[in-house]
Amino acid sequence: MFLKGVLGTAAWLRIPKLLVATTLAAFATSSPELTVSSVAALSGKPEIGLGDALGSNVVNIALVFGLALLFGPIRAERSELGRDFALALAAPLLTLWFASDGIFSRSEGALLLLIFAIWAGTAVRAGLAWRGTEPAVASVRPWLALALGAAGLTSLVLAGRLFVSGATGIASAFGVDAYIVGVLVVAIGTSLPELVTVLLARIRGHDDIGVGTLLGSNLFNGLAIVGVAASIHPIQAPPAEIAVTVGMGVLSLFLLIPSRTGIIGRTRAIPLLLAYLLFVAITVTTGRT
Repeated sequence: MFLKGVLGTAAWLRIPKLLVATTLAAFATSSPELTVSSVAALSGKPEIGLGDALGSNVVNIALVFGLALLFGPIRAERSELGRDFALALAAPLLTLWFASDGIFSRSEGALLLLIFAIWAGTAVRAGLAWRGTEPAVASVRPWLALALGAAGLTSLVLAGRLFVSGATGIASAFGVDAYIVGVLVVAIGTSLPELVTVLLARIRGHDDIGVGTLLGSNLFNGLAIVGVAASIHPIQAPPAEIAVTVGMGVLSLFLLIPSRTGIIGRTRAIPLLLAYLLFVAITVTTGRT
């Protein structure tokens, strides 16, 4: 339902599917991370939110995209990824720099939100410029596209919340550190919307939806969600653990770069999935208990 809603909205608004995926779809699938991070920060546990946002970025690219590639190569033009890809690489490095002193301050969170607002504004302007060149699609019913998208997203979010609730309880019973819980456990649950959306987009031949959703979700996570959490409550940021998460996230993004022919090969699935397993192993080994 969510995938049909995204496709219908793109046709109704007369803008590229990739742009809708990078913005609207990415924002929608990142709503679980936003909820978890905000609630955790208001409860005085912003480390869970930080771990969730950064961990979800690794899950999105290394695990979700790795699984998607098992179904075959994915077409993605370098020119279409462009600005979004560059910012997705820069955002985690900026986060690592902010965390180097062991704390993520409110002012640093506000700066991330400002960068996010500039990116979102640029994306909206690009969409409006494209819209003026595209003919209207009379067969698309906007109310149906919005209803399908809302119903599908609600189901995905509820499923993710159930997963997070159960997994967090189990992890807490074993006395695992809050950041580790966020990075490894909560991040999987809140990334379920991206996982389902990308796999279905692959199966149904909409590769651009999958790639755009993952890139956009990473930008929302790294800029907006971390920014909101830090603005609500300063975050005690363990530099060593964040370095592992950021490093694996950046490595996974480099594995996402398409070839000159605009193809991300199926063989990339293996290093991506191995990168995620290595990330889990290192995080568990070096994590605080």
